[in-house]
Amino acid sequence: MGTAAAPGFDTETLRQAIEGQNAQALLSLYADDAELRVVDRNTQPSHPKVMHGRDQISEMLNDVYSRDMTHKVEQCVVQGDHLAYTESCQYPDGVKVFASSMVELRNGKIVEQTLLQEWDDEGQ
Repeated sequence: MGTAAAPGFDTETLRQAIEGQNAQALLSLYADDAELRVVDRNTQPSHPKVMHGRDQISEMLNDVYSRDMTHKVEQCVVQGDHLAYTESCQYPDGVKVFASSMVELRNGKIVEQTLLQEWDDEGQ
């Protein structure tokens, strides 16, 4: 096996897009037919929120990055066609959000992502 494998995933673009709240840059990492599944206290495992395709994913990303909050990629690991990363976020009032993603890649693009997120209870 040579080193000229499938195109690698661009983790630096991922980090810069998330931390720079750049929805368009982040969207460029998704395949056209990508699927994003979100599990949190509102959309629990039996009924996750599922977005199909870049248009639906774009709506979610634009909503998230229009909010007044900070985002930081904590860990990011790529192995073959799989990517895992964690992200910590914070609203100005101090409420924190923690997200963990498990991702399947195809030709260096995200095709499937499961995002688990948890946030502080109000007033903690």
